[in-house]
Amino acid sequence: MAPEAEYKEGEIMKVTITGKSHVKPSKKLGRRECRLVTFDLPYIAFHYNQKLLVYKGNEYEDMVGKLKDGLGAVLEDFYQLAGKLARDEEGVLSVEYDDDMAGVEVVEANAEWISVEDLAVELGTSTLKELIPYNGILNSEGLHRPLLSVQLTKLEDGLAMGLAFNHAIIDGTSTWHFMSSWAQICSGLPSVTVLPFLDRTKVRNTKVKLHPPPPDQDPQNASSNGTADAKPVDPPLRERVFKFSESAIDKIKSKVNSNPPSDGSKPFSTFQSLAVHMWRHVIQARQLKPEDHTVFTVFADCRKRVDPPMPESYFGNLIQAIYTVTAVGLLSMNPPEFGASLIQEAIEMHDAKAIEERNRQFERSPKIFQFKDAGVNCVSVGSSPRFPVYEVDFGWGKPETVRSGVNNRFDGMVYLYRGKSGGGSIDAEISLEAGAMERLEEDKEFVAEVN
Repeated sequence: MAPEAEYKEGEIMKVTITGKSHVKPSKKLGRRECRLVTFDLPYIAFHYNQKLLVYKGNEYEDMVGKLKDGLGAVLEDFYQLAGKLARDEEGVLSVEYDDDMAGVEVVEANAEWISVEDLAVELGTSTLKELIPYNGILNSEGLHRPLLSVQLTKLEDGLAMGLAFNHAIIDGTSTWHFMSSWAQICSGLPSVTVLPFLDRTKVRNTKVKLHPPPPDQDPQNASSNGTADAKPVDPPLRERVFKFSESAIDKIKSKVNSNPPSDGSKPFSTFQSLAVHMWRHVIQARQLKPEDHTVFTVFADCRKRVDPPMPESYFGNLIQAIYTVTAVGLLSMNPPEFGASLIQEAIEMHDAKAIEERNRQFERSPKIFQFKDAGVNCVSVGSSPRFPVYEVDFGWGKPETVRSGVNNRFDGMVYLYRGKSGGGSIDAEISLEAGAMERLEEDKEFVAEVN
């Protein structure tokens, strides 16, 4: 480590790649295949889903060895992540595994002049991009790339684990199921406690032919290698993590529920309360006109909404985007319960019948969504504070920091995580056009509720 090197917020860190290998399931499994279903296909033109977990520890080589051994073991059950996408002559996509395939890509890297504490600050994700693989890589590229790439970077006093999951094959619930299972194996359990439910056709068994096929590469990419980065074409974004303590969340929720609706509807949930709080303050920061429209989008877990319900261990995408739209003036001039009611109603209306209709609509006329297709002047929420992100302990302690990468970000994208302090605390990773972010940071009412 160069003693004179000092990391400053906003810098693009320099990371040296020291090695690359692949990890396959520890035992032979033969050939396996599962068709992608209607719930998977809308995300084929999204980018790989990126996560970053940062751990303390000074035994880098031992940590890497343990992670690779545990990965081989956990892939015996989660073998789809070691496979590839395949497309038949009709344009039907599936995920395939065979013992001859390369498996999961594991990259080893060095950034010893960066400390764990350096990565704990609320800086923008652009400064973290060299710690996470597959920047700007589309899920459709899983036809010729691994479906999971892991980068293990040696830090001054720890390890940064960057992960890129192909979002066409799994959603957030499945991502953290896999991560928790991998951690269990590394911590000494002989097998995973909850096996993945791998048969996607139990929830949907309609063959969907994608014509024209999804793009093979993001046209914004400068090159076709695995580290290609997306060229910015929109106004520059800024990202920041806003940390809401349990007491701040309680205060926001109490305020939204202070004037309950007279129709006897349920109290607003923690999510609905925080969602409308962010939505109202973001549109204010954007300085929109009262007659402008604004959309709130949430990617909702449908495991318990479909008929029959699917188990929590269903491995794949079982999410759908839920939208609600209103005029900026109505949202900002009415009390917060107005917007909370819109969100609550949209979520409650998205039942098994609505899910079925959405699926049939897609199957009649498949549309390849871009990751920015969330609506005009949107606030779009992904991830969930339900996910046990700070419980992923591989045997050397819980992560110090959990973040998302640069992929699938646009003006108004929000990732919610359970706060590190536990309880009811929530971290909100918000991406906004730079000017709007500056105004949000200066919004005294909004930042008053932030740690």
